Amino acid sequence: MAVPPPPRLAVLLLLLLVLVEDHPSEAQQSYINKKQLDCNKNHTATLGFVCNGAASSCPSFLTFRSTQTYNNPATIAYLLSADASEIAAANNISDVDPLPLDTLLVVPINCSCSQRYYQHNATYTLKKQGENYFDVANITYQGLTACQAMEAQNPYNFQMLNVGMTITIPLRCACPTRNQTAAGFSYLLTYLIRQGETYESIATAFAGAGADVASILTANELSASDLIYFFTPLLIPLKIEPTKQNINAVAPPPPPRPSAPPPNAPPAQGGGSDSNKGIFIGVGIGASLLLLLTSILLFWFLFYRHRRQHHKSPPPPPLPPKLIDESGESTTKSLTSWSLSSEGIRSATETLTIYKFSDLEKATQSFSESNRINNSSVYRASFNGDEAAVKIMKGDVSREINALRLINHSRILRLSGFCVHDGLTYLIYEYAENGSLSDWLHPGPKLQPLPWKQRIQIACDTADALNYLHNFTTPPYIHKNLTTSNILLDTTMRAKITNFGLSRTFDAGGGDNEAVITRHVVGTYGYMAPEYVESGLVTPKLDVYALGVVILELLSGREAVGGDQAALAEAVEEVLGAEENVREKIRDFMDPLLGEDYPRELAYPALQLARSCVDHTMDARPPVSEVLAALSKLLKASLQWDPSRDSSSLVLD
Repeated sequence: MAVPPPPRLAVLLLLLLVLVEDHPSEAQQSYINKKQLDCNKNHTATLGFVCNGAASSCPSFLTFRSTQTYNNPATIAYLLSADASEIAAANNISDVDPLPLDTLLVVPINCSCSQRYYQHNATYTLKKQGENYFDVANITYQGLTACQAMEAQNPYNFQMLNVGMTITIPLRCACPTRNQTAAGFSYLLTYLIRQGETYESIATAFAGAGADVASILTANELSASDLIYFFTPLLIPLKIEPTKQNINAVAPPPPPRPSAPPPNAPPAQGGGSDSNKGIFIGVGIGASLLLLLTSILLFWFLFYRHRRQHHKSPPPPPLPPKLIDESGESTTKSLTSWSLSSEGIRSATETLTIYKFSDLEKATQSFSESNRINNSSVYRASFNGDEAAVKIMKGDVSREINALRLINHSRILRLSGFCVHDGLTYLIYEYAENGSLSDWLHPGPKLQPLPWKQRIQIACDTADALNYLHNFTTPPYIHKNLTTSNILLDTTMRAKITNFGLSRTFDAGGGDNEAVITRHVVGTYGYMAPEYVESGLVTPKLDVYALGVVILELLSGREAVGGDQAALAEAVEEVLGAEENVREKIRDFMDPLLGEDYPRELAYPALQLARSCVDHTMDARPPVSEVLAALSKLLKASLQWDPSRDSSSLVLD
C-alpha cells in the first residue's frame, strides 16, 4: 500500500502543478506504439514529436545501425543530412572506413520545430521501382521517420512515387522540455528498440550519458507496465552528449522480463527539497539494485540448471495414456527425442486421435515405396477402408498441430490424428485423391488440362480458406507458405490448402496491416512478398501476395518463377501495363492448354485482380475478403459462360 506524502511535500507538488498548468504534457511525447506500420491511418503519434520544449531548436541525437549500403560516417551522413566528421568524432571512428554490419552509431543533428512537430529534415531520391513511403521509412531510415509523416510533408501520393523522385524525410527528434531541463537533462536521443530490449536494458546502455528508467518512461508517456515493441522509436533523455566512451552499445541481451508487470516508476522529479529528492533517488537506487540482484539470481539459476541438464539428461515428458506402441507398452523407452513440445502433446491429445505406430505400418504397407506420394515424406494409407495421408516430420511440429487442431473448414485439409515414435511425429490427414494443383497445371500424360471454370473455382476455394484463417479463426492465422504445391484437390476437384508448418497467429486488432518483423525469412521463391524478402515483415498481405501468384499460375499455366528467373508478378505488369496491343498480350499470357476455351471478357478482370494482389506496395493490395468477393463474381459469370455463344454479354454484377 502506498504511503501518502508528508504535508510539506504535497504542498510543493501542488504548487509545481499550478506553475506548469499551461503545459500539462510538456515533459512527455506520445510513444508511437507500432502505429507507424499502418500507413492508411494518420495517427497523431506518427506525424512527429510535438513542439513542447523550452527551445524551438536544439542539438539532438539519432541512432543508426550500419548496413551494407550505409556503412561509414560519410554514407550515413549523406543519408541523414548530418555531418560526417561529427559522426566520426562521436563514435571515435574514421570518416570513411567501413564498419561491421549492425554497428550502432550515434548521429548528432540539429532538431527544429516545423509547424507543430520537431524534426530534422533529410532528402532521399527513390532508387528502384516500387519503393514507397513504408519501405523508405522503416527499412532505409530504420524507423527514424514514419510513412504517415512522409506523405503529409511531400506533394506526392504514395501511388505517384517513381524512380528518380526526391522526397523530404522528416526524421523524428525533440528538444528537452522545461521539466527535463530542470531535472538536468540537456539532450534527447531517438533510439530504435531492438528485439528483446526492455526499459531497464535501454537505460543501462545509455546510463553513462545520464539515462534512467524513470526519465525514459516520462519522456514517452509510458508506465513501467506498458509494453514496448522492437522496431519502434523511443526518446531517451540524456544529461551529457552520448559518445562511444559513455554508452554501452554492445550490451549483452537483457534477461527476460518477469511475467508480472513491475511497479509503476516514480514520477518525474520537478521540484521539492533536497531531502524529498533524496527519497526518490533512494527508492530508485533500491529498486534498481533489487532488479539487478533478481536478474543475477535468475541468470545463475538458469545457468546452473543448464549445466545440470547438460551433464544429466532429463527424462522425457510423460506420455499420454493412449500413446502406446504395437506391443501395448508405453513408447517412452524407444523415444530418443521429441518432435512435439510437451505443451503441444497436451494440446493435441485433447482434440486429435492418437494412433499406434503398428497401425500406421499396417495402413501404409510398412511405408512402402508404392505408397509414397511423389517421392515426398507423405504416404498414402488406408485405415479400415478409409483413405488417409501420413506425413512424417522431424523437429517441433507443435505450430502445425496447434494451427490445425481447432480449424474446421472444408477448404483446409483436415488433420485427424498423430503418432510419436522414435523421435519422429506422424501426422494423419484426410486424403486428397487428385494430388496437388501444381501437378495439374503442368500435366503429364496421365492428367488432362484444367478447364477455365475449374481454375476459377480453385482460386475461389483458396481465397475462401485464407479468408477463414484471417477473419474467422481465434486467434487469426497467416499461412505464410501458400503455393500450388500446398493446394490439394479432392475427388470433386475442389481445393484444400495444407502445410501449416510456417503459419503464425497475428493480432486482428490492427487489421490487415498488423505486422511483425522476423529475421528468419523462409518460404518458396516467387510466392514471397517483397516486404517479407527484404525486411522480414509479416502481415496478412503476405498471403494475399501468394494468392495473386497462384491466380496468375492458374491463368497462365506457368510456374511462379520461370527458368530465366522471371517472376509471374513482373510478367503480368508487362502485360497490363502495355500501352498498346493489350488484348494480344493477354492472349499470349494465357495458358496455351486452354486454347480458345475461355471467356475473353473475364480474362482481363481476372488478370487485373491478380495484379492488385501482387502489387509491390503492401498497402495497395486488397484484403483477402475483397479478393474472395471478386473471385465469387468471376466464378458466377464463368458458370454462366457458354463457349458456343458470344462472351461479351457476361456481366460481373
